[in-house]
Amino acid sequence: MKITILDAKTLGEGVDLSIFEQFGNLEIYQTTSKVQTIKRVEKSDIIITNKVVLDKTILDACKNLKLICISATGMNNVDLEYAKQKKVKVTNVAGYSTKSVAQHTFSMLFYLLEQMRYYDEYVKSGNWEKDKLFTHISRPFYEISSKKWGIIGMGAIGREVAKIATAFGCEVQYYSTSGKNSNQPYKRVALDTLLSECDIVSIHAPLNEKTQNLIAKDELALLKENSVLLNLGRGGIVNEEDLAQALNQKRFFAGLDVTQEEPLSNQSPLLKVKKDERLLITPHIAWTSLEAREALLQGIVKNIKDYLKDHTL
Repeated sequence: MKITILDAKTLGEGVDLSIFEQFGNLEIYQTTSKVQTIKRVEKSDIIITNKVVLDKTILDACKNLKLICISATGMNNVDLEYAKQKKVKVTNVAGYSTKSVAQHTFSMLFYLLEQMRYYDEYVKSGNWEKDKLFTHISRPFYEISSKKWGIIGMGAIGREVAKIATAFGCEVQYYSTSGKNSNQPYKRVALDTLLSECDIVSIHAPLNEKTQNLIAKDELALLKENSVLLNLGRGGIVNEEDLAQALNQKRFFAGLDVTQEEPLSNQSPLLKVKKDERLLITPHIAWTSLEAREALLQGIVKNIKDYLKDHTL
């Protein structure tokens, strides 16, 4: 049996891909371009991919293919309907990165809120020595205890963030992007209410027709002075041009782990924000703790084993 990993680089360093050798002949490619895909998968029985697109043309070229294992939760890179017609099973892995994303949410919050970039540079530049005083309080910050934290998207990650925020003493409220999620131990509010009342707003929602461009000019105008907006959902949820303009016009902080275009173009308006110390961007890494990636691989192994219980390749 031939197992092909198309974009191993997305799984990062520090994880052992040899665990897939138990299933047969393993071929590993660090990255795979569109023009390389067919040649690499045409004889594969199992394909493991994160973001490489497997469309109708690719699927038609795969004569032996029985199983596609997506090394992520999202499945939009595979033509699911056509795969079903071809009797190709498609699996994903859910829930592996919940704690990692929640941790990164707080990492971004505290970096921005306590203005760590400024204070680190203040010390390393020698300015602290010049000032002679034992401390330096030119950029005050607030405690999050007793502050309002608004969560957009109360799925597994949103609930984990809510639990931790509550432990810090925050008053948590949330906005349901589906309009159906009401069975939560937190106050459910309208989006405008959440944005205008909360000191911290974090986004943990999927990108769909209800969340596309959800936070744009009018919504950004509602944010409180010195509030923090964090997007760890999907890039298209926040209008990036409007966000850049808002950051130039109003004092608040924004942290993004996801952007509309990944990698971020050097022409992005986000890279032209004047007060760039109030904007933190990380390259879609919230999900990538070592533990999360190991759990992801174990989830793929389980998916393969579950498939093989009922099928002979």
